[in-house]
Amino acid sequence: MVAAVTDANFVEETKDGLVLIDFWATWCGPCRMQAPILEQLAGEVHEDEVKIFKMDVDENPNTAREFGIMSIPTLLFKKDGQVVKQVAGVHTKDQLKAIIAELS
Repeated sequence: MVAAVTDANFVEETKDGLVLIDFWATWCGPCRMQAPILEQLAGEVHEDEVKIFKMDVDENPNTAREFGIMSIPTLLFKKDGQVVKQVAGVHTKDQLKAIIAELS
């Protein structure tokens, strides 16, 4: 399952290990295409391999602003609290698995 993070708990939830955060909004068509792909991915990977979160940019503008999120969906990858990769647009499960393997 893909859990939601907020401005309030973002740092705490994403400080350890490899983390993928999906910056999205309810009105964003491509974001709605990306969501089920991330749910599938979350069902196939172990949490000790990668944790997957989503963040609604309308409800949590501070974190999106801090990371310079200008278009959505944007997928941000953090490893041990540091941003290691950022990609925009819809990505397939295989593309995401390749990025996770590259960063692991």
